[in-house]
Formats: sequence, C-alpha cells, structure tokens
Amino acid sequence: MNIVSTFPVTLVFIALLALVQIPMTVAVGLRRLKTETHFLDGGDEMLLKRMRAHGNFTETVPIVLLAMAAAEYSGAPVALLWAGGCSLLLGRLVHYGTLVNSGIGNGRAIGMLLTLTPMLVFPGFVLWTLTSTSH
Repeated sequence: MNIVSTFPVTLVFIALLALVQIPMTVAVGLRRLKTETHFLDGGDEMLLKRMRAHGNFTETVPIVLLAMAAAEYSGAPVALLWAGGCSLLLGRLVHYGTLVNSGIGNGRAIGMLLTLTPMLVFPGFVLWTLTSTSH
C-alpha cells in the first residue's frame, strides 16, 4: 500500500491548499516590503488583514486535512471526501477574500461555516467508524 493509493482524495486537497497558501504568504511579504514593517503590523490595516487571513488559513487548514486523511483511511465515502475538501477549499477562499477586501461581511461567516463543516464531519466519521467497528 502506498500513500497515493491510500489517500488519493486528501492528497489532491493538500496540494491545492498548499498552492492557495503561496499567494497569501507572498501578499503579506509584499505588504511588509511596501510599508517597511518587519515585525507585527506596524499599525497598517491592510497588513493586519492579510496577516489575519493568512493566519486563519494556517490555523484551520492543517487540522482539517489531518482529519480528512483519517476519514479517508477509515473508509469514508469518496463523495464525502470530495464534498468536504471542496467545502474547505471554497470556505478558505471566501473567508480570505472577504477579510482582505472588506474585513467585514457575510463572506467571513460563510467561509467559516464551509470550513467548520468538514472540521466536524471528518472527525465525526472517524469516531463513528471506530465506535461502530469496536463491538
């Protein structure tokens, strides 16, 4: 058994989300260069928004991907994995776009709901599988 055959869906989302994080990281760095802010946010609102959006992505994505891998390993249906992965990807894009562009709005809430759904569903599937197979 190799990793590609064990986690085919999760690996797609690991790759996609890693690629999505690159422009977020670059956006923070470019703003730091423009404002000559080497530490914290220097009171620059745009830098703060970019930092928070990038930070929130970094805080949520890894744990959801780990839970997704655990669900895939536990035999989660492929449709559930794709739905959860798409929800995470879309949620992170909507949240980032809203936070950076306006800082407020329903997009942040929608983005978080789209992120929290797979954050709940994937570990829920794993726990359900563990409890239903331990009898």
